[in-house]
Amino acid sequence: MKVLMSGNEAIARGAYEWGIRFGVGYPGTPSTEILEEFSKYDGVYAEWAPNEKVGLEVGIGAAVAGARALVTMKHVGVNVAADPLFTVSYTGTNGALVIITQLPERTGQPQLCKIRQDTHARTGRQPRGEGIHKDRL
Repeated sequence: MKVLMSGNEAIARGAYEWGIRFGVGYPGTPSTEILEEFSKYDGVYAEWAPNEKVGLEVGIGAAVAGARALVTMKHVGVNVAADPLFTVSYTGTNGALVIITQLPERTGQPQLCKIRQDTHARTGRQPRGEGIHKDRL
């Protein structure tokens, strides 16, 4: 069956089908619709954050606890969330963290940044989490 949906609806559906059940974001066009659509699926938890930094920190907390987490924000919000973004990039998570930022409407192109636990490649340690496996997508 074919379903006609917007790009933001497709991103939310893809996240859900990949197994993400935790979503957090800071509202701001055009990324607002992703979390709104994601929240409509059964068995998910979604919330708005007071700002991008807090949203990313909440998403990181879920991913450290082992969840697959989604964080949405506008592209300029990455500046606000820079501190926790840089930290998680070298500390890693036990679950998965997907960060989606979008440029203004005129381009309409979502920018996807997937952070996964891979510190063992740089430190020689084994990863704490299960990582991302093809059979679980």
